[in-house]
Amino acid sequence: MKVGPLLREFREHKRDFLVKLVHTGQHYDFKMSEVFFRDLGIPKPNIYLGAGSGSHAIQTAKVMIAFEKVLIQEKPNWIIVVGDVNSTLACSVVASKMGVKVAHVEAGLRSYDRSMPEEINRIVTDSLSDALFVSEPSGLVNLKKEGIAASKIFLVGNVMIDTLLYQMSKIDKSPILNTLNLEPKEYAVLTLHRPSNVDARHTLLEIYRILKETSAKIKVVYSIHPRTRKTISAHGLDTQFNGLKNVLRIDPLGYVDFIKLVKRSCFALTDSGGIQEETTVLKVPCLTMRENTERPVTITEGTNALVGRSHQKIVRYTHQILAGIFKQGKTPKLWDGKAAQRIVKIFDKLSV
Repeated sequence: MKVGPLLREFREHKRDFLVKLVHTGQHYDFKMSEVFFRDLGIPKPNIYLGAGSGSHAIQTAKVMIAFEKVLIQEKPNWIIVVGDVNSTLACSVVASKMGVKVAHVEAGLRSYDRSMPEEINRIVTDSLSDALFVSEPSGLVNLKKEGIAASKIFLVGNVMIDTLLYQMSKIDKSPILNTLNLEPKEYAVLTLHRPSNVDARHTLLEIYRILKETSAKIKVVYSIHPRTRKTISAHGLDTQFNGLKNVLRIDPLGYVDFIKLVKRSCFALTDSGGIQEETTVLKVPCLTMRENTERPVTITEGTNALVGRSHQKIVRYTHQILAGIFKQGKTPKLWDGKAAQRIVKIFDKLSV
């Protein structure tokens, strides 16, 4: 969702940029990776590293070893990394040590929770970057606090929203509601994948109770991450989750179908960063099952509220949503579908 708009803008720019796409293979499940390439019209990667799964250290090391060979062979002027995954960190470290300039798209986001691996990835990547493309005003404040030179920082908007708006006609045509036999606004969408929520038995039991309580008020469509499915089974909780009466468990969907599902939902329950942003633009209420967020603009201006695993908060906000008295929100500045255009225009100057 972040790479698609950039590739499109580089291809369409009047200057003849030579851009190659590297797929590290960190997301190796078809439903979590290749289906997005198909949905978003992203060309086949020029280079595939095949890093696969493993612990954070193993996965990061695999990407670093493989990416070093790519840089030796390709000798690029810049690498562009997006987001906050292990691949973002790994490629940034390798490039920086080899004297290749690093550009970070979605720079400056901070949860100030270093128990999250993504937070470490963000901090390290930003500290090494030569160009930092920021999606929301909090990023400017955070990077200034960390002593990053203002000349490196650019507030450009949100490339995730570029994809959302660009794909909207396809999204609207998706038949997923008919496929799942759902009526608009008569269901909520649940997605969970963060280890703090789904790795331990006691947190899964809390989620089970939340699901049981929420599904008593409204149907819940649970798009279940492969890791979560495994941890539910590993902790012997299949019987409990399978026994929930008003919960529809589905496999992960492609981008277009999933966004249609969210767009027509009553609200979303999630621990995803991207969904916080997408629901804000779609004007769909979002209850984020975390104690913090690196995307505060979705709370101050958007439709997002932090609920953690608090039954009290979830019950209160669900009541407000169903009663039609939850906050409406507005679209943040520069979330207008033109972030990638701004980034490529800046690159035109940076690479002279």
